[in-house]
Amino acid sequence: MDAQRDEYFMRLALEEAHAAYAEGEVPIGAVLVLGDEVIARDHNRIEQLSDPTAHAEMLCLTAGTSYLRSKYLPQAALYVTLEPCPMCAGAMGWAQLGKVVFAARDPERGFLRYTPSLLHPKGKWYQGPFGEEALELLQRFFRERRV
Repeated sequence: MDAQRDEYFMRLALEEAHAAYAEGEVPIGAVLVLGDEVIARDHNRIEQLSDPTAHAEMLCLTAGTSYLRSKYLPQAALYVTLEPCPMCAGAMGWAQLGKVVFAARDPERGFLRYTPSLLHPKGKWYQGPFGEEALELLQRFFRERRV
C-alpha cells in the first residue's frame, strides 16, 4: 500500500462522487488506474442512462477494457468510494482486475458480506482512505431525498 498514491486516486474518485451527487445520482465515483495513468473515471449514471448496471465501477471497467482493447485488467487498480456490490465485484473478477481500493464499507450490499472470492484469486482489495467523507456524502444524499 502506498498511502499517498491511494489518497491521490481516491480524491479523484471522490470528485466523481460529487459530480454524481450534483446530477441527482447516488454519489459513488470510481477511477481506474494503470501504472500512474488514469485510464477511466466515472460515477453512477443509473438515472441518466435508465440502466441498473450503470454503476461507476462497471462504467470504468467498460471504458478501461475498451481503452486497452483487452477484456483483462490484471495490472490495473480501481479506486471507488464505496465497497463494490456483488455485481461489480463479479465483473472485476471476470476482468481479472489486479487491485480494488474502496473508501467506505457497505455492510448491507457490499461484496464482502457475501464473498470476497467474487474478485479474481490474484486480485487484491482493501479499504483505503476517505471512508468517512464518502459515507457522509452518501448519507447526506439519502437524507435529502427522504425528507
